[in-house]
Amino acid sequence: MRFLKRFMLVFFVVFLLPTLVSAGLWMTAERPANWSSARWSSSGMLPAAHEDNKAAIYVMSAKTGGLKGAVASHAWIVTKTADGDYQRYDKVGWGSPIRRNHRPADAFWYSNTPEIVVELHGAKAEALIPKVEKAIADYPFAMNGGYHIYPGPNSNTFVAHVLRSVPELGAVLPAHAVGRDYRTDGSLFGFDADGRDFHFSVKGLAGFAVGARSGLEVHLLGLVAGIDVQRPGIKVPALGTIGL
Repeated sequence: MRFLKRFMLVFFVVFLLPTLVSAGLWMTAERPANWSSARWSSSGMLPAAHEDNKAAIYVMSAKTGGLKGAVASHAWIVTKTADGDYQRYDKVGWGSPIRRNHRPADAFWYSNTPEIVVELHGAKAEALIPKVEKAIADYPFAMNGGYHIYPGPNSNTFVAHVLRSVPELGAVLPAHAVGRDYRTDGSLFGFDADGRDFHFSVKGLAGFAVGARSGLEVHLLGLVAGIDVQRPGIKVPALGTIGL
């Protein structure tokens, strides 16, 4: 009984309390009433493709819409060859599961401003674009019906799959990217392609991760708490990383 009380206290303080705070902040902010009234245009965050003569890769993320936006975000991938246009890849729950260029590369998502999770430019980006495209092509839930909003596989599962397949990108998705920890090969545990991060997950509902990019994470019900050692900070459920 004592163990159960301690567990419930830790769960409340570490996972539930930040989620309630995030929900409260979310409810007090002005939001679009529905999908059709939300803003989906370019945020102006990225330079025009014709103005940038270098290859580039971006992983982007933005809080999603409705009540789920209080705790969850949506991620996507953008690539650009040296003299080419932006190519945006999303996994969504409507239409083709992996969509290409259905929005501007740096578009608002449900009126929410995106953040750049990681960006690479020049020769390194040029060399990694084929690997990123192969990881996208190899995504095992790319068929119609291969999307489940919770606990996954969803949009964040797709992007996390690419990041683990191409660890040279050097990043993990934010703590509020619910679905990122759903393992796409059906196993309970495994390493990233370079062996530097270890992941254990029970269908994205409970598990942990440890490594050079993940730091130390504990996962519960799609929420993530932990410590970021690559970019020093505390990973807070629903709120993201608070930098130190």
